Amino acid sequence: MFAVEIRQPGQAWLVSLRGELDFSSAVQLREAVERVVAGLLQPGLMVIDCAGLGFCDSSGISSLIAIHQWLSARGSTLRLAAVPPAVARIFRLTGLDQLVGVYPTASEALAVDGGGSAASSPADTSASTHAAVQG
Repeated sequence: MFAVEIRQPGQAWLVSLRGELDFSSAVQLREAVERVVAGLLQPGLMVIDCAGLGFCDSSGISSLIAIHQWLSARGSTLRLAAVPPAVARIFRLTGLDQLVGVYPTASEALAVDGGGSAASSPADTSASTHAAVQG
């Protein structure tokens, strides 16, 4: 089962993925992120936490590139975080890691300059927006 959780800790958006990002789940990811991107009123940061991602195929790579392009067109930034070794290898082979910044943890990706409030932790959900998509 694939799941997408989107929340807003501070100024940035944090998208947590769980399961396999493949042909069928890539559509779910795009739709969930598209709703957020459509509502952006000013440039910002989106971090995709890949810690729970077990697999990513070419459809998943295409979705991540599309998300990067949507955000870039709006002056926003995409970062990837906590990418498991098997998935990181795919990102390296496809060059995705050269297109999008990859960070060891979501906290680090959020804290780097331009990442919104460095004081906000991905675990801080007291004033966050939640959306979950499962399939």
